[in-house]
Amino acid sequence: MPRLTPPQALDQLAEWINASTDEVGIDGLLQQHGNRIPRRTLQRHLALLVEQKRIGVRGEGRATRYHRLPQPGASAQTSTAVATAVPPSTADYVPTSKEGADIRATVSQPRHLRKPVGYQLDFLSSYEPNHTAYLPPGLREQLHSLGRSPADQTPAGTFAKDILQRLLIDLSWASSHLEGNTYSHLDTERLIEFGQAAEGKNALETQMILNHKQAIEYLVLNPENARVHTDTLIALHAFLSDGLMADPTAVGRIRRRAVEIGGSVFLPIALPQRLEELFGIVTQMAAEITDPFEQAFFLMVHLPYLQPFEDVNKRVSRLAANIPFIRHNLCPLSFIDVPQQAYVDGMLGVYELNRVDLLRDVFVWAYERSCQQYVAVKQNLVPPDIFRLRHRQALAEVIAAIVRQGDAPTEQAVTSRMPASVAAADHAHFVQLALAEFGALHAGNAVRFGIRPLEFGEWERRAQDMKG
Repeated sequence: MPRLTPPQALDQLAEWINASTDEVGIDGLLQQHGNRIPRRTLQRHLALLVEQKRIGVRGEGRATRYHRLPQPGASAQTSTAVATAVPPSTADYVPTSKEGADIRATVSQPRHLRKPVGYQLDFLSSYEPNHTAYLPPGLREQLHSLGRSPADQTPAGTFAKDILQRLLIDLSWASSHLEGNTYSHLDTERLIEFGQAAEGKNALETQMILNHKQAIEYLVLNPENARVHTDTLIALHAFLSDGLMADPTAVGRIRRRAVEIGGSVFLPIALPQRLEELFGIVTQMAAEITDPFEQAFFLMVHLPYLQPFEDVNKRVSRLAANIPFIRHNLCPLSFIDVPQQAYVDGMLGVYELNRVDLLRDVFVWAYERSCQQYVAVKQNLVPPDIFRLRHRQALAEVIAAIVRQGDAPTEQAVTSRMPASVAAADHAHFVQLALAEFGALHAGNAVRFGIRPLEFGEWERRAQDMKG
């Protein structure tokens, strides 16, 4: 097949997109071309076609989608339709208010028809904690009624701890999915529970899931960490961005350079000193908000809007939104089943219009969905063993060492390998836990402790020989 010239390649790409009835992402286009085109070349071609107004674009980052534009022609009515954009599909979206629908229509216009805009300080300064409210009183009452948990009279963080294992899976998967991660919910469960990375997945996708797990545990296992404070938000960024940043020094640090948001005409603040000052102001304002739902939503709005970090800002905001729910023993917000495009459009409404209505529609729907997942099933969940969670690494080391050295699982064998990380007051409980784990250990679940099937089989044969 002869090599296409650049004009031919552009024509072919435009023809394929305009012939499609659905929006398509860059991964789908790469597959369509058999991965013969380098990703960056394809991105340049797409940007040029958008600039030439030959195709349309919506979304940002990994959620960017390209679509056909109405053909110019015949009627004035058709030409007007181009200026107002193709009406977005209602499939795979959340119920939307009239105001939210207006925002969606505006941000769904092709990028070149949307006016570039910078950070608007008035959007932040016009908000007065506990006087201004993005969530009306009646809506907050409704959310309180939905989110009230059986643990509302117990110490802070109790409810989140009770459902921790399920929350780890749901929130890690859903938040990563909103960033374009292709792990399935089942893949995520296997990774978090058994350490099994999914076959055929990018290592960065696996890292993203594991980063979420660590960040959630940081908030839930020690409720003192669950507070709206700059140190907490920076720690969340450090957990969530670990191994994912082009510049490793940007992990857990306010950004030092300008950034752009793909698919958006919003230009965030670039001056580092100003960023750091505003980051402190946003955090302090959020900390002053007394209603947990208003506080959560404020963080979802203003952390991404400020873009204090080079990347991973929205992920930080989604976990930070759970801080007030952890502290007040309310149902957490897992973002389970939230349509990616609805969330992206809601954020574009904040970035480009300083309007929160569409993102509020997403927030309310997402919280109702989370409550259906957790409050209704709370009675059926076995509470997690917090002691075991705290010492899971030490437990894995001891069990693996005993198996690999072919020793019998005795109190002495566990005690002699007790890691220094286990406090003296916890030794007796740790020994009992380790011996109980050996009682339930078999070839199928030994992988939890890093033990390969062959290693377990050899240890089991030795154990049988010793009994004989």
